[in-house]
Amino acid sequence: MTDSEQYDLQDSEFVFERFRCVVDKGQTPLRVDKYLTEHMAGTSRNRIQLAAEAGNVWANGKPVSSNYKAKPGDVLQVLLDHEPRDYTILPEDIPLDIVYEDDDLMVVNKQAGLVVHPGHGNWSGTLLNALAYYFRDNPAFDANNPDIGLVHRIDKDTSGLLLIAKTPEAKAHLANQFFLHTTERTYNALVWGTFDEDSGTITGALARDNRDRTIYRVWNTEDNPLAKEAVTHWQVLERFPYVTLVQCRLETGRTHQIRVHMRHIGHPLFADEKYGGTEILKGLPTQKYKQYIDNCFSLCPRQALHAKTLGFTHPRTGERMFFDSDWAPDFASLIEKWRAYTKNYR
Repeated sequence: MTDSEQYDLQDSEFVFERFRCVVDKGQTPLRVDKYLTEHMAGTSRNRIQLAAEAGNVWANGKPVSSNYKAKPGDVLQVLLDHEPRDYTILPEDIPLDIVYEDDDLMVVNKQAGLVVHPGHGNWSGTLLNALAYYFRDNPAFDANNPDIGLVHRIDKDTSGLLLIAKTPEAKAHLANQFFLHTTERTYNALVWGTFDEDSGTITGALARDNRDRTIYRVWNTEDNPLAKEAVTHWQVLERFPYVTLVQCRLETGRTHQIRVHMRHIGHPLFADEKYGGTEILKGLPTQKYKQYIDNCFSLCPRQALHAKTLGFTHPRTGERMFFDSDWAPDFASLIEKWRAYTKNYR
């Protein structure tokens, strides 16, 4: 069975139906994200778009993208792999590393292991819970209001810079910059293998893998219309035996983009369990080397990825702002360990 044929099958994981409706006979064609926002209580267009990106919005038995035009008679569904539950974000006293803050926005340096938004398996202990606590005495900031808060996201086990909007006007302005790709974002990553070139560009549309929906893969858009084009520019920062420190500049910002693109070209991120980085992919067939790699995994037990820089235009002043962050301690220790290994390498 081909990937495209598998794609047409309804996954058995979707056992909970969050919402279902039949489009009215008199309805003119309308984007499905807008249609569902108007017909579902207690949601936002952004949440519908995120659900569609995850493959959870269906029309007539197949997943559709946000820009699918809902037509009269269409059966629309929002499907979940877990029971619907209360999404109320409660304040939790979780430390925040605040890099910058003013009346409109905040930049934080997120620690690895912190989920940014409540979701399946992580209903508490998230960055939004931390923000709810931090702004507990500020009546203008409601962590449950989708019109403020997170402007973009990074993975739970990725450390680094995140942008938070404190007003609806700021979020709309900043979100539009991300949509138009006028922000500047670079990540540092330690990846398996060495490169002949000093820089390059990876282009490949991304969507969930049908065999394992917790990960993403590069698709031919003809096989999967939900796949979104993604572009990653990479540059070598430092070379070690068997691994390389690279800088990745995002032209787009898709889920798991760097992790998937690097694996796609044969360079999975070091210690990235989901994408094969916890295997010893390069190096010596000796017990001593295996022990060294195991020690590296223990030192940084997550994908070696850090959101290093962030640039954007301030939504109120028009000033171009740029932030740089220190590596997370585990990432910094890992790089130092490889530097020490390189000095003794024969």
